[in-house]
Amino acid sequence: MDAADDKRASLRRGHALNPRPERVTDPAFRSGNPFFDGRDLVQVKYEMLRRAREEGQPVSQAAQAFGFSRPAFYAAAARFSEGGLPALVPERPGPRRAHKLSAPIVAALESSLAAEPSLTSADLARIAQERFGVHVHRRSVERALARGKGEPRPTR
Repeated sequence: MDAADDKRASLRRGHALNPRPERVTDPAFRSGNPFFDGRDLVQVKYEMLRRAREEGQPVSQAAQAFGFSRPAFYAAAARFSEGGLPALVPERPGPRRAHKLSAPIVAALESSLAAEPSLTSADLARIAQERFGVHVHRRSVERALARGKGEPRPTR
């Protein structure tokens, strides 16, 4: 694996790999200078903001040259104003927390388990579906119960 592949892998792990580097048409990124990398989403957003703020480039022109829309420019500018450079790193995709198994549902599953200790996590997932209309995987049930207090229930 060469240095370019290493950087690409690192950017991907950090969720900072620009999905559309070919849209970056700014001359600095097209000059062949290895410092400017259109694959680095954080660098691209920062340079876009800098062009508009420091060099006076119109927002629509800066956004287009860096492969973004005007609303995306303004969103990046707001994030940057609030949190600086780290705020330009895209957030990790997906849910941030357990959202299906609320505290009342977990409590009901725990009481079902206390009443019948032989229940498996798959059984508890079925109970969540039947009683609350919440479709969850058995591993989600195991994690929710482990967070609550005890050990995860094995699957049968």
